[in-house]
Amino acid sequence: MVRQTKEREIKALVSMVDEPDPKVFQEISGKILHHGQDAMPFLERFLEQMTDDGLRRRVELLMLDIRYNSILLALKKHVLNDDHNELLQAWLWVSRLHYPDINDELIIGEIEAIRKDAWLEMNDNLTALEQVKVFNHVFYGVHGFRGNMENFHDPDNSFINRVLKTRIGNPLSIGIIYMLVARKLNMPIMGINLPEHFVLAYMGETIDTESLQMQHDKPLFYINAFSNGDMFSAREINDFLHKLDLEPLPAFFEACSNKEIIMRMLNNLVISFDHAGEQKKKTDIAELRDKLQ
Repeated sequence: MVRQTKEREIKALVSMVDEPDPKVFQEISGKILHHGQDAMPFLERFLEQMTDDGLRRRVELLMLDIRYNSILLALKKHVLNDDHNELLQAWLWVSRLHYPDINDELIIGEIEAIRKDAWLEMNDNLTALEQVKVFNHVFYGVHGFRGNMENFHDPDNSFINRVLKTRIGNPLSIGIIYMLVARKLNMPIMGINLPEHFVLAYMGETIDTESLQMQHDKPLFYINAFSNGDMFSAREINDFLHKLDLEPLPAFFEACSNKEIIMRMLNNLVISFDHAGEQKKKTDIAELRDKLQ
């Protein structure tokens, strides 16, 4: 009974989206937005029957607002902890900004296929460096992942379904897929939120040179996923920061959170859509990013 009453209310509201008075329409649209995803089937059916271009645009914008609100709520849920499954879910939701019909099962299955191929090449006696070399062979040599040097600012570089299909992406997207697969193999690889270039680190136990005490979960070495998994040291990060005239803050050497990764992804999309001249999408994603902070 409650559901039927709710459906009648939504249907009545949707039937009034052609309201000419802007103030009245604002009130109507606000009530529709309050119903969120429940209103989407009604809006979709209404859109199918619509012939007026102006009204079609009005309904499409309403549907877009509902989708963005749903994505915002989902992102807030999935960036609260640093579990790698939560990062994958958050990225799937970001990808729905542009590809609302993305198939989660296909994406998860593709990641699992890469993991399986890498697992077949691994053994328990490999050192950390050897593990990365074997993984690099499978990830780049067998599966063909590479950085998109030709079209660096293409928005598709940031959407997981497109990166998995084309095997090309930006430093962040290639790095996340590398990290997601590696962590399914129990390789302790984390993201490093380096300015201008997202990289990875292989974490482990190391000795602090000043205190001579063992430290846990510290970077043993770094990995440039955008450049075929090249490995490098903290000294090279120092050199990189020096070239950018930036202070070598501790955050540039330590593992970052899921939220920092997703915020960086949204920043990348703002820049990408700006380069593409799609100002509406740029503004919408910037607003989504700001609400997530």
